Amino acid sequence: MKMASSDARKGVNQLRAILVVSLLVGLSLFFTARAQEFIPLWPTGNMPNSKGLPLEHKEERQRITQVKTPGIYAFLTSNEDNRGSAVLICPPGGYQKLTYNLAGFQWAKWFNTMGVNAFVLIHRLPNSPDLIEREKGPIQDAQRALKIIRSMASVLNIDTSKVGIVGASAGGHLASTLGTHFEDFSLIGDSIDRYSVRPDFMILISAVINMGNYAHKGSVQAFLGADASKEKCDYYSNEKQVTKHTPPAFLVHARDDNTVPVQNSIQFYNAMLEKGVDGSLHIFPYGRHSISLKNESGMLNLWPALCENWLNEMGFLKQK
Repeated sequence: MKMASSDARKGVNQLRAILVVSLLVGLSLFFTARAQEFIPLWPTGNMPNSKGLPLEHKEERQRITQVKTPGIYAFLTSNEDNRGSAVLICPPGGYQKLTYNLAGFQWAKWFNTMGVNAFVLIHRLPNSPDLIEREKGPIQDAQRALKIIRSMASVLNIDTSKVGIVGASAGGHLASTLGTHFEDFSLIGDSIDRYSVRPDFMILISAVINMGNYAHKGSVQAFLGADASKEKCDYYSNEKQVTKHTPPAFLVHARDDNTVPVQNSIQFYNAMLEKGVDGSLHIFPYGRHSISLKNESGMLNLWPALCENWLNEMGFLKQK
């Protein structure tokens, strides 16, 4: 009986040890997955388009409504899997908030599975009281982020000609703006200035592109203000700004999207055809304005694989 009791105690102690180790490993993985490096975009005291006002970070339910420090979260793939490409992800939120986890961090991890280094942009929102010109804030931050990624290319083994931009909803508008407007608003006179602000490819999901008849009104008002002129709306209707210099784009939209009409993607793709720009447009019957990596529609669930194949066939995923 004593031997049986001793064996039982030994078994309990072994079980406890296993549970403790499992807990520690789980916590380690949890914090490793969350603890991504945050890289500020601007040197202290040298952020363009700023009044110099002290701001606090405001966030509710993983949605940022005021940005204190613009920057990028880096999600780096392993050296073994690295295919030499990178993406800058612009989170959605109607230019009023940044839904940085659902269509930011989660997408970054997906790109990592392809061997693509991913960076999630935390940009100033146009309604920030610190901005002098409201619409230029997000553009400047996105341009600076692309430059910073290219400046780290040699360290991260990234090809500077394979740096793309990704965006959903209003994040897609910011992404397509960088793909159609190449005037550099992010110059501050430092060594980062010399890098290009043009993305090499675009991935646009349910993107806000038009600021006229097919506009998402909330995004237009947040981005340009309630009294925006027709000239400014036309200038930032990015389907009207496509040229032969616009980078290739992969577009996904749902026909039943009642928030951002599917015409946004159709018009942009037609403009690309007219200018001879490579692109791939995918319109699915169902999905509304909630396209993600996993969807209710089996057809819609095909888009991530289609996107990866497009990146590969376009040459942005080089072989290991």
